[in-house]
Amino acid sequence: MSQVSYYIGFNLIPGIGRARTLKLEQNFASMEQAWHADAKQLKAAGLDTKSVEAIISGRSSIALDREMEKLATHNVKAHTWNDPEYPSQLRDIYDAPPVIYVKGMLTANDYWSIAVVGSRQASVYGKEIAEGISKDLARNKITVISGLARGIDTVAHKAALRAGGRTIAVMGCGLDMIYPAENAELAKHIAENGALISDYPIGTKPAAHNFPRRNRIMSGLSLGVLVVEAADASGALITADMALEQNREVFAVPGNVLSPLSRGTNHLIQDGAKLVMQAEDILEELNLSAIPAQVEPKQSIMVSETESALIKQLSYDPTHIDAICRSSGLGIAIVSSNLAMMELRGLVKQVNGMNYVLSRQSNIINA
Repeated sequence: MSQVSYYIGFNLIPGIGRARTLKLEQNFASMEQAWHADAKQLKAAGLDTKSVEAIISGRSSIALDREMEKLATHNVKAHTWNDPEYPSQLRDIYDAPPVIYVKGMLTANDYWSIAVVGSRQASVYGKEIAEGISKDLARNKITVISGLARGIDTVAHKAALRAGGRTIAVMGCGLDMIYPAENAELAKHIAENGALISDYPIGTKPAAHNFPRRNRIMSGLSLGVLVVEAADASGALITADMALEQNREVFAVPGNVLSPLSRGTNHLIQDGAKLVMQAEDILEELNLSAIPAQVEPKQSIMVSETESALIKQLSYDPTHIDAICRSSGLGIAIVSSNLAMMELRGLVKQVNGMNYVLSRQSNIINA
């Protein structure tokens, strides 16, 4: 059996994490020797009675060859913290996982990465911001890291992929169990253009207590963490806290002071997080050179007098078509037909039924 298989075996035993794995490495010639050690030898290595009992009872029910077969079946590789494939920046954090599971491929360029996190119940504003910044980061060869969750995470991954960049999803379950299920196709694309990562073994089901733990990997892999939207006491703020503990930069997008989804980000800015409005703010803070050739100039679009009047009634917050009619003084037929054409031209977006928001994709020139 390979040495990695023994790391996988210990990873399957509850309570055997970073500290106890270090003791095993330091007191045995190999992890294979540690796996076959008796209770007396394990205690001599500094393990407490509970851990020794867990290893003795646990290893009898673990078939290491079968665990390796599971990895092969799901096209997953396992890397220990001693392997060259293991990300160097993750190895340096205090609570580094002794083994990580990877589907896809990690590259040396993934060192240049930013984690983009935020609310699962993201607003239209939050999604627009996350999409624009993630897209521009990817175009500047920055790997976008997130957690595959609904909301901001999903938007960030998709934006990076659409920009032709790399993205990494850190999961709080085994890599054979995509969560949420509706992101299965997205996860497939991420594995083809980046990687899925977890420190949870194959077969581990998603559970609420897994996700705060996985957040340390998201921040640990990154040069910094961008929080787009976050309510008080949210998972995104946990990631930000871990980033600070790991001496990573924390960035935050300001939001409406009346919105619960902006309380967390606004408080982060009050506490010293870098206020971010565009990707360039992050690149400048980290002394990364933007690559102008990678950033497409915004298209300039000429608009008619009617379209200009409608644009004045819109913002990046959803406005219902009835309100647009009232404020513009135009009839429903004129408004609806013009909005339909404006959406085709990339000037506006329809969201949540008959609500409209401005698009950030174009520079507008009045006719």
